[in-house]
Amino acid sequence: MVRLAKITVDPAQLETYNAALKEQMTTAIRVEPGVLTYYAVADKANPTHITILEIYADTAAYKAHITTPHFTKYKNTVKDMVKSLELVDVTLVGAAKKPGM
Repeated sequence: MVRLAKITVDPAQLETYNAALKEQMTTAIRVEPGVLTYYAVADKANPTHITILEIYADTAAYKAHITTPHFTKYKNTVKDMVKSLELVDVTLVGAAKKPGM
């Protein structure tokens, strides 16, 4: 399962949001076997616009992920920081990466 999360963050809370996001992402990768990849990027022209690429082993892994304590903590922490959220399910057309990355 591959998904893009397109998020707009309150500019005054961007640093706090980024810290919460990084904590959630690193915890998910460390403790959840079904969470395969997370990449979060910010638009250079408007760093409050964040796009996250999420890759899960399958839909069941995603459903399990959103019930974890670390994801629940993240959602509760950022609920007043996120101004908009769009979730887009996509199809992986191809992937290429250097070995060991």
